[in-house]
Amino acid sequence: MSRLAAIQMASGPNVPANLTEAGRLISRSVDAGAELVVLPENFAYMGMQEKDKLGISEQEANGPIQDFMAAQADKHRVWLVGGTIPLQSEDKQRVAAACLLYNDHGDQVARYDKVHLFDVRLEESKETYHESQTTTAGKRVMVVDTPFGRLGLAVCYDLRFPELFRRMATEGVEIIAIPSAFTAITGKAHWEVLLRARAIENLAYVVASAQGGYHVNGRETFGHSMMIDPWGRVLDCLPSGSGYVMAKIDMQQLNTTRRNFPVLEHRKLPCDLPSV
Repeated sequence: MSRLAAIQMASGPNVPANLTEAGRLISRSVDAGAELVVLPENFAYMGMQEKDKLGISEQEANGPIQDFMAAQADKHRVWLVGGTIPLQSEDKQRVAAACLLYNDHGDQVARYDKVHLFDVRLEESKETYHESQTTTAGKRVMVVDTPFGRLGLAVCYDLRFPELFRRMATEGVEIIAIPSAFTAITGKAHWEVLLRARAIENLAYVVASAQGGYHVNGRETFGHSMMIDPWGRVLDCLPSGSGYVMAKIDMQQLNTTRRNFPVLEHRKLPCDLPSV
């Protein structure tokens, strides 16, 4: 059985300080036995305004944040899911929210760009978000082989769209990493129930890494980073503050569950059913 970990932070607008904290938590989780570590969304930078991330965006495979992730993976001989970082796109006014996967030699082996962008208004707090103004939407599902199982990548708001995860299921996903920065309000209402639903529906492990706390820009994020098994059981949870959660994943148990409870085989797609 392998040990997987999810890091929780409360990132701010100081990139070096965020990277120092991320490095500290990666080291702690690896010392505790982690073989794959997931960083939260925006782990390296949460600016005062959404547009601020344009100023620290990097070209793919070229920049201090990517150098940091590669070096951490290589140094600790750990697989690392790099939350999200802003990578330059063809649109000079917008960046990609890129989730990068590094192997235990520091090589980038996968990239997933966040598909669903957070354009919402929260009545309770009067918060308004227009992520699409500064971020380009991704267009690809990402499921990749790792030593621990078939790993799918998704980010934060993606969690609300089960179709994305069903597509992962058709590609054999066994573990789903979900770096996130859920707001305090939406997190309290929906975070755990959505995470557990995605695990249950797809009979997969879920590794959910979250921002958690108060940020310099005035934002409050929900935290509650979690590890969830294919039956929907929460294996570990960190309600608030910086730290990490960790759990063992048992692929034999996953395979037994899928064999005894073959939900994925019983699926009937709407396109296969006649209309009334």
